[in-house]
Amino acid sequence: MSTDPKYFVGQTVCHKRFDYRGVIIDVDPVFMHSEAWYQAMAVSRPPRDKPWYHVLVHDATHQTYVAERNLEPDDSGEAINHPAVHRFFDRLESGRYLLRARVN
Repeated sequence: MSTDPKYFVGQTVCHKRFDYRGVIIDVDPVFMHSEAWYQAMAVSRPPRDKPWYHVLVHDATHQTYVAERNLEPDDSGEAINHPAVHRFFDRLESGRYLLRARVN
């Protein structure tokens, strides 16, 4: 059974266990990676039937895949330093990133 996500695309968050900040670029309603990935990477065994988030990591070049229970809101209002931020977002406004307009 899935639940509505607590967080949204463009929201800045903090990882509770690994103490990093980031911005959400996508939300999966439930775990969508492979069983092998889950066994190797999800050592705390977070629930698969809750939302999972794709996050650009501050001061890094990679992104992470994080279970909802491992995130909390980042209320600092500070920008995320990641080379891909501007691929997804136009700007940071009132502590929230605004999605880039898509051109077809």
